[in-house]
Amino acid sequence: MADQNAPSPACACSAAPKLIFACSGAADVGHVSDLAARKLTAEGVGKMFCLAGVGGRVKPIMEGTKAAQAILAIDGCPLHCARHTLLQAGFKKFEHLCLADIGMEKGKTPPTDQAVTKVAKRGKAMLPK
Repeated sequence: MADQNAPSPACACSAAPKLIFACSGAADVGHVSDLAARKLTAEGVGKMFCLAGVGGRVKPIMEGTKAAQAILAIDGCPLHCARHTLLQAGFKKFEHLCLADIGMEKGKTPPTDQAVTKVAKRGKAMLPK
């Protein structure tokens, strides 16, 4: 059965998707990363996509990711789990946003609307219009 959430491969009739992968880790900054990716999706900036599917090399998710126009990885902390997952799966061309680089610290960054908006704004600026 085909994955209905996988973006269809790019064709001349429509633009390829812009995909957003969030670390969604257990820490507060992972939660902020996840909420920011969901906010960007709700705003139509791109589409949040399954990082675990890339890590597991799930075929429809891998194919969808290969078809992306642009990719944004959002990491909560300097361990860069989202970035490493994409790199190990063979994806080399993507934008990377780490919350630590914009002043958010693990264990000290509650998932407030203000924090989520700050990350979403930065992520939006990193993706092509």
